Amino acid sequence: MRVAWCCHAEVVLEALTGAGLATSAGLNAYIPLLAIGVLSRYTDIVALPAGWGWLGNGWVILILGVLLAIEVVADKVPVLDSANDIVQTVVRPTAGGLAFGAGTSSSTTVSDPGSFFGSHQWVPVAVGVLLALGVHGIKATARPVINVGTAGFGAPIVSTLEDIASVAMSLVALVLPVLIVVFLVGLVVLFVWALRRRGARKRRRAMA
Repeated sequence: MRVAWCCHAEVVLEALTGAGLATSAGLNAYIPLLAIGVLSRYTDIVALPAGWGWLGNGWVILILGVLLAIEVVADKVPVLDSANDIVQTVVRPTAGGLAFGAGTSSSTTVSDPGSFFGSHQWVPVAVGVLLALGVHGIKATARPVINVGTAGFGAPIVSTLEDIASVAMSLVALVLPVLIVVFLVGLVVLFVWALRRRGARKRRRAMA
């Protein structure tokens, strides 16, 4: 993917763009894909590489918008959010793979499977899948704990914050990918904090 302000994007910047989009997909599968599609169709900020033009198709954008609306509502209702996370176990990693592939100018044309795998065109997609799966795993694990700890009142608040983070990360990944490093470090710090907090809660319950 080429961004207007950087016509000759280096591999590192493309990797950061892909990583940011895939991480965003781990929080919400449709936001990064919709951001890519809308910006490529209606602005000059994003120019999709060969093989990824379908993301800017009007029907694809419409479908992504409908799916995003459903996801936004479902993810804010206690219990329903956990059921939604089960379904999204497949969707979010898939979206992460697509987003990373588009962000790193990976080709989707598979006329010869042997050539596709031999040329390592699958690597960016696989990396995107793993990144999105990891973020999704953290999200899906933390949500039931938050629901129980807040009697369900925390679900819409946390979900809204996740949506905002996904939008911000997608836009930053497309416009100023170097800042994605800050987002990724922040996620790691948040994950470590959540693990420690969960461990402390378990110890208090054991003592009680």
